[in-house]
Amino acid sequence: MDFTEKDLRGMVRKWVSPDRVPKRVQVKDTSDFFRVDYDDVVILGGVPYFVRNNEREGRFGLEDEQKFWVKRAIDLLTGEMKVLKWVFRERFEARIGNLVFDCVRSPQKEARILELVRGRADFMQGTTEQDSAGHPLRILDYIHGRTLSQITPLLGSDHEDFFYNHFPLVLDEYVGIVEAIRFLHQSGEKHGDIRRDHLIKDETTGRYRWIDYDFNYRHGESRFAYDLFGLGNILVFITGRGDVTTNRLLTQAPGILDRLSSDDVNIVFHNRVANLKKVYPYIPTLLNRVLMHFSAGAQVYYETTEELLEDLGEAREELERR
Repeated sequence: MDFTEKDLRGMVRKWVSPDRVPKRVQVKDTSDFFRVDYDDVVILGGVPYFVRNNEREGRFGLEDEQKFWVKRAIDLLTGEMKVLKWVFRERFEARIGNLVFDCVRSPQKEARILELVRGRADFMQGTTEQDSAGHPLRILDYIHGRTLSQITPLLGSDHEDFFYNHFPLVLDEYVGIVEAIRFLHQSGEKHGDIRRDHLIKDETTGRYRWIDYDFNYRHGESRFAYDLFGLGNILVFITGRGDVTTNRLLTQAPGILDRLSSDDVNIVFHNRVANLKKVYPYIPTLLNRVLMHFSAGAQVYYETTEELLEDLGEAREELERR
């Protein structure tokens, strides 16, 4: 369907305030995301999208770095906010203990998973259209809500209040997000980039939803190990009501820091404490035993979500008996 500039300006006027309507609306080619900017329009699958801002990176402390290949846009037919995600090539190496993972962005994988999880309330939703160069451009529903990393540290007045009055519900929510990843694994897929900022609590449903499935990794014998370590990092984070770092203990509780050994820290992030029972003695033994699977001193790692969920079930029972 062809749209004149007059048509597009009329559509834009329906969804933004008068001072936000540009004097000129340009339809841009979709083959190069760098050429698509604020106030431009792109046509995908016959639908015009009015481009707003670029999304920003949250990985590895790069929260202020713009992701030029990921842009928010308004569907000019419905007024819904969408996230447009172009193909972007990226590769990096991740190490967990003595395991090495070669990670790469795979838009084809994300497009495949979007089809797999269609209709599920625990995953972001979207469709895929080809850009003008024939590459898969994903059109994602924008999720209104906050990430798990934003929510958890604000629960309770302090850690003890959080643990006794909020953590049981948080743990139930965590079990739900692990079950969602189990669905992927049972379907032969991996998430590939499991992080606490890739979980958004949908304001509409009150449920956490997984986002961003485009990272893939080459694996050895343990196909799902990288995903499982990501789940472990999230569990340590929610149990600690945020990251319990060695720097924080050095300034606030040096006596506790003195009791820690090199085995007690996170297997990936050596400045984060995994053995949280040494910091908060009221953490139950079985729960702490699960945390220790993700510590530098771990001798045995989880290889499946079923193993993790089984141990979490026992930890929940112990928590309920307290």
